[in-house]
Amino acid sequence: MDEVPARTSPGGDTPEADRGRGGLRRFLRRMASSKEELEAEELQKAGGDEGATPITACGTRKRHCVAGTLRTVTLRPRGGAPALEAELYDGTDVINLVWLGRRRIAGIDPGRRLRAEGLVSVQDGRKVMFNPRYELRGTS
Repeated sequence: MDEVPARTSPGGDTPEADRGRGGLRRFLRRMASSKEELEAEELQKAGGDEGATPITACGTRKRHCVAGTLRTVTLRPRGGAPALEAELYDGTDVINLVWLGRRRIAGIDPGRRLRAEGLVSVQDGRKVMFNPRYELRGTS
């Protein structure tokens, strides 16, 4: 059986050396990035791992699955009926999740990771999903 020569990069280094430089590059980038940038990057990666669509890529009047962390949860009456609103952030953008007729939902709290699915619409210039199906994930 023929021996396969070790792969080298254009500089003559082996892939193991490339990984070492890539690790240093990642370390330096992480040190220069703000906490918010790092959190956004982690949320984007987690959402991609869950098969979610980035919020910025969500088209209106289409069903999408999104995943991220709840930033705020508020009770806002709509038309005299209670409505629980939560702002979901996935590292790319935010979307408001609105549950009509609800004052509280167990587990829907700020800082909670969530995966939601529903019809995306725009209201007052913001993306909104009414009465989405959801799955609670761990905390962020």
